Amino acid sequence: MTIRDDHALAADLATEAGERLLRVRERVGFADSAALRAEGDRSSHVYLMESLARLRPSDSVLSEEATREERLDPRRLTAERVWIVDPLDGTREFSEEGRADWAVHVALWERGKLAAGAVALPAQGRTLTTAEPPKLPSFDKGRFRIAVSRTRPPEFVQKLAYLVGADLVPIGSAGAKISAVLTGEVEAYVHAGGQYEWDSAAPVAVALAAGAHASRIDGSEATYNQADPSLPDILVSLPELAASLLAGIRDLHR
Repeated sequence: MTIRDDHALAADLATEAGERLLRVRERVGFADSAALRAEGDRSSHVYLMESLARLRPSDSVLSEEATREERLDPRRLTAERVWIVDPLDGTREFSEEGRADWAVHVALWERGKLAAGAVALPAQGRTLTTAEPPKLPSFDKGRFRIAVSRTRPPEFVQKLAYLVGADLVPIGSAGAKISAVLTGEVEAYVHAGGQYEWDSAAPVAVALAAGAHASRIDGSEATYNQADPSLPDILVSLPELAASLLAGIRDLHR
C-alpha cells in the first residue's frame, strides 16, 4: 500500500477492509448469520487497528469494535489526531445474502474538525472519499426522497416527509444512506434514533467535502472526538433542501 496523504490512506484502508469483508462473506457463508456478523466485525477491526498502528503510530483511534476501556481512554481527548472508524457499518445487512447496503467507515479528526474520510461500499464496488469528493446531483423542485432506517425509522420523520412533500426510502447502514444522498439515490437522510460518532464521522466528512449539508437535526454542527461518543441525530441533504428540512423539523418539535 503506497500512502500519499491522509485522504488516500482513508480511502485505501476502507477499500481494503471492504474487500476483506467480501471474502469473509464467501468463506463463512450466510447459514449462521450471528457467526458471519461476529467474524466480519472482528476481522475488519483487527485489520484497521493493525494498519493504523503501523502507518500512523502517533495517532489515536476510536473504533466501534474497541473495548469500552479503549473507547474511554482519556488520552484520546488530548490527542491532536484521532481516527474514527466503524469497521462494519450495517452488520445486519452484511449478514443478509444479496444486500449491498453496508459499509466501512474510516475518518480522521484533527484539531477539532473532520479532516479526511472514506466510505467503502464493497458490495456496490465503490468507495466515496474526501480525496476525490463525489459531484453532487442536481435537484429540480418537487417531491424528493428521504433515506430512513430499515428497522427503526423515527416517527417524526414520517410526519416530516408529509410536511415537506417527500417519500421515505428504507436503507441499511448510515454510511449507505448518506452515500445515497451523494450519489443521487435519495436527496436527504434524517436520523434521530440514537447513533455514535463512528456511525457518521466518515460519511459526514465526505458529504461536507462534496458540498452537501450535514448537521445535527437542530442545525448545529456535529462535533466529534467527545468524551461520550454518543451522537444521536444527524441530517445530511443536498444543500438546497437543508433550510426547508430544518424548518420542518423545528416545527414538529415545537
